Amino acid sequence: MKYLLDTNLLLALAWPNHEFHESAHSWWKKSPKRWATCAITELGFIRLSSNPAFARDAVTQYEAAELLDRLISLEQHEYWERLPHLEARQFRGIMGHKQVNDTYLLKLALLHRGKLATFDSGIRGIARPQSLELVPSQP
Repeated sequence: MKYLLDTNLLLALAWPNHEFHESAHSWWKKSPKRWATCAITELGFIRLSSNPAFARDAVTQYEAAELLDRLISLEQHEYWERLPHLEARQFRGIMGHKQVNDTYLLKLALLHRGKLATFDSGIRGIARPQSLELVPSQP
């Protein structure tokens, strides 16, 4: 199975002070064999890793990009550059602005015959079961 890691899961894997760091690593040891990122998740990682309002130990954008480079150099990583076109109908069932990216990432995972890996159980209602892997927030 291929997993598209959402931004929060990428952050949890990379940053030891992330509230779900242990949970992310526990899941990682059991699950992913092949995993992916895309422009959206990578840019989100850099944006949040360099934002002092989000990360207590924020780094520069360059340092965040270097950390991301180390992550994506790990085995079995794929970069998904083929992105689906947005369609109005795919946003019909979402519950608010926080689900916009999730909706798109779910569609991307389906396009690549993978699953979106996330801590966000709130998107369960908009996801097809075959397109979602909920990562437990407790190890």
